[in-house]
Amino acid sequence: MIARSIRLSFLVLAVIVAGAGVGAAKEAPFFPEPAALRTQVKFWEKIFAVYSKDQIVFHDPENLARVYSVLDFRDRAAAGESELVLEIAKRDAVARERERIREVLLRLDARQGNTGGLDDDERKVWDLFGKDKDPKRFALAADPARIRTQRGLRERFAEGVRVSRRYLADMEEIFRRHGLPVELTRLPLVESCFDIEAYSKVGAAGIWQFMPSTGRSYMAIAGVVDERRDPLRATRGAALHLKADHAALGSWPLAITAYNHGRAGIARAVRETGTDDIGRIVKEYRGPQFGFASRNFYAEFLAALHVERSYKDHFGELQFDAPFVGDEVELSTMLAGHVAASCADVPPADLAALNPAVDRNVFLGGGNLPRGYLLRIPQGTAGAFRQRLAQNAAAARVAAARSGDERRGGDKSASARAATRTRGAGGTIAGGGEKTHTVARGQTLSHIAERYRIPVRKLRDANRLRGNSVKAGQILKIPTG
Repeated sequence: MIARSIRLSFLVLAVIVAGAGVGAAKEAPFFPEPAALRTQVKFWEKIFAVYSKDQIVFHDPENLARVYSVLDFRDRAAAGESELVLEIAKRDAVARERERIREVLLRLDARQGNTGGLDDDERKVWDLFGKDKDPKRFALAADPARIRTQRGLRERFAEGVRVSRRYLADMEEIFRRHGLPVELTRLPLVESCFDIEAYSKVGAAGIWQFMPSTGRSYMAIAGVVDERRDPLRATRGAALHLKADHAALGSWPLAITAYNHGRAGIARAVRETGTDDIGRIVKEYRGPQFGFASRNFYAEFLAALHVERSYKDHFGELQFDAPFVGDEVELSTMLAGHVAASCADVPPADLAALNPAVDRNVFLGGGNLPRGYLLRIPQGTAGAFRQRLAQNAAAARVAAARSGDERRGGDKSASARAATRTRGAGGTIAGGGEKTHTVARGQTLSHIAERYRIPVRKLRDANRLRGNSVKAGQILKIPTG
């Protein structure tokens, strides 16, 4: 009877995990919402679903219920004001508003509890502090670090929900195979809003925002391939990483927070607070690097779940793209990107879109796909691809043989010499072409040097750069040898 009960328990658990698919409306039991975090969850729900990118919220990071004011630039944006002019206006307005709020807080501090004759601004801020009777409450809140701004994310979040439907079905299946709750596939809404080109200033990349050091434990990151940028391959890595965090920490609130703060950091928080309650940890723990982002990460995840489940109520109908599908063919030898596109019978740009892990220049500007890479091609075309690839290799061998005959006859044309110099078996580029890299948004010279495994100095010298600054869209020469 005991054994049968255990089997039934596992069956129920499996049904719960498998039943929560795309657009699931029921709450999963794995993600409790502590009362201590409800204010934070509500705040982030409004940031994700209500406040526009042209609205700037001023608030107290220690208590997200204290929203001092909201600057609204939506009318100016709708009137067609340029992004540059609008950004300058926002920057200047933010500085003035922060100083205004600070002055109000300092005036309230100087009153020492006297509420007589408060003006409207002072009364509003006074009421925000409610039951807080600390005599230093206003002076502490007047610290510039305690007057934080947060831009609305409504448009970006809606786009993230829309784009997510290209990948979610496969992502959920990956998580099911690992026995994980499918709701975890919504974490990229917090990390990147499903921006596959997301690249942070510290080097995190892709929808899951893996750092290179962590990503290499789960996927290929070398040369022209960076699987952090492939949503599905990065999802396999995220599943393994989250599974390991959960095994080490024992609960999903802790494992999710560890995705931001690190497994060792959360283990330390549990030891120092003496609790595994995420609500208490957020309120009590003040360890190294456990700042605003880490304290709010689990609350943001809960808010993202709430908004995504009811996205129609917030954003209306969204036009979803077709699912991201394709066959995968493992390359047995190095292959030129333009030859791969020819064998796949698609424009190079289309093949690049199917393979976001590969530097686009490989397909668009010349370069090689490494041996062993799983090339994604249009669905249902694997057989035709292999046939064209075999024909291409045979043609290359015939061309090489003819070039040898011409050399022996001493009548080799310049174009034939160039073809022999630049092509090998299978149409791969063997030499003669200059390797370049187009700088992506957020990339630094050190990131690019690490990617191609060359010293920063060598990369800088090859491009005659005076310092380490590079701009998005800049084309860099990649030195070889």
